Amino acid sequence: MSTPNSSTDSKLKPKWQERFDFFDSHGHPGSAEYRQGMKSVTFGKRMRITSNFIAFFFGPVYFFVLGLWKKNLSLLGIWVVIGIVATALDVSDLLARALGMGMAVLYMSTANYAYYLQRTRGIQSWNPFEGMGKRAPTR
Repeated sequence: MSTPNSSTDSKLKPKWQERFDFFDSHGHPGSAEYRQGMKSVTFGKRMRITSNFIAFFFGPVYFFVLGLWKKNLSLLGIWVVIGIVATALDVSDLLARALGMGMAVLYMSTANYAYYLQRTRGIQSWNPFEGMGKRAPTR
């Protein structure tokens, strides 16, 4: 199965093409080139590349819609474990809400690059944080 090239995939909406072109040019989010590229773009473009607000509000459903089901199940597993620990420790309502917001932020910040890896490289791993650290994602 061949994977589409991000810049020639006509099925991608312009916002995804912009994100994919940035990743093609500057590499993965953990790289020095990526950080340097972030310095050269406007705040609005930086937000479009690093954040996905649909994923913030509808994370689990949106990941399934994008076909990121393995990463979604991993994040849901993390969410369940955090919920169990929070319940066992009888944390305050404020802390429980903060933990929920933290999970929403995880979905928001991982969606764009995870989708890029799936569409351009065919990478469908269970690791939702793939490429976010110093090492490049491997196939």
